[in-house]
Amino acid sequence: MQPILPNIKDLTRTGLREVVSSLGEPAYRASQIHQWLFSHRSANMDDITILSLALRRRLSSLYAVREATLDEHREESVAGPEMPTTKFLVSMPDGQSVESVLIPSANRITACISSQAGCPLNCTFCATGRMGFRRNLSPGEITDQVFLLNDFLAERYGETKKITNVVFMGMGEPLLNMTNVLDAVQTLTDQHYRFSLPQRKITISTVGLTPEIRLLGEASVKTKLAVSLHAAIQEKRESLIPVARDYPLDELKRALSEYSRKTGQQVTLVYMLLDGINDSPEDARALAKFAKSLFCKINLIDYNAIVNIKFKPVYAGTRELFMRSLLDSGLQVTVRKSQGATIDAACGQLAAERGPHIPEEPY
Repeated sequence: MQPILPNIKDLTRTGLREVVSSLGEPAYRASQIHQWLFSHRSANMDDITILSLALRRRLSSLYAVREATLDEHREESVAGPEMPTTKFLVSMPDGQSVESVLIPSANRITACISSQAGCPLNCTFCATGRMGFRRNLSPGEITDQVFLLNDFLAERYGETKKITNVVFMGMGEPLLNMTNVLDAVQTLTDQHYRFSLPQRKITISTVGLTPEIRLLGEASVKTKLAVSLHAAIQEKRESLIPVARDYPLDELKRALSEYSRKTGQQVTLVYMLLDGINDSPEDARALAKFAKSLFCKINLIDYNAIVNIKFKPVYAGTRELFMRSLLDSGLQVTVRKSQGATIDAACGQLAAERGPHIPEEPY
């Protein structure tokens, strides 16, 4: 049985340069190969005709080229010609499945993508956390999600519909896979590539890992940062996000202040309202106190109910009172209705239902 060759698209740009150097090739070959893989989306080494036949054969003996695939999708029911929120199960070459979502709005189409297969953080409201952690996604597996969803848009709606924004708010904690995430961001924002977004159109979400937030602030990227806060009372936040025990709110606040000072970027505090859990006047006052001195905006979102997880979304009146309290404190607040409830669009629901698919004959 022949050994299974590694996927060259799993390499970071640095890793690709090291491979090229080990073959005695000049450094610029790495950029050429990367562009043909991620801009031209070459399906095999033979497609990379800019390389000599000898080099293509050498690379083919060392690496394969594999792409993730769209396994299934579900569309939210909408009336009229509106484009629906659509959730996808994306199969990686090794059989692991992750979720990606297309979220349309008036002036944008956002791809919500995953950075890990599963998640190690076990947040109590999240279906992904119940799956456990499987592995980090490679740069190629991250970018494949965006490319595949953009292909879906073109096939379904024509070339006029394209992804305009990307958010790392799918499965996993992006800052635990920062090297691969930032490498993927570099690819998705390369102005010389066929698919390219401005970095400001990409948002990286985190539950609040303060050392990694500081590292992100020092990185040369201009992506946006969103923090899944969900409670501004320490004990309550720990009950929802267990890892918050290691990153208390005062430390998180300092890290966010440093991030904004270094980058000039406004931080989004994402606050998911849970009935009877974090929606009281006391919770609103605590959130206002936490956010008051930060360069931030607050994004209130509804909860997508998940089977076997005992949380409920709040009533509209409760949400209105909570929002009014924040506005009266002088804070910038937006309210986003959680989309995709009818298609299990909360993180991890579709993948947990399906479970991992391991092909009988890998690759």
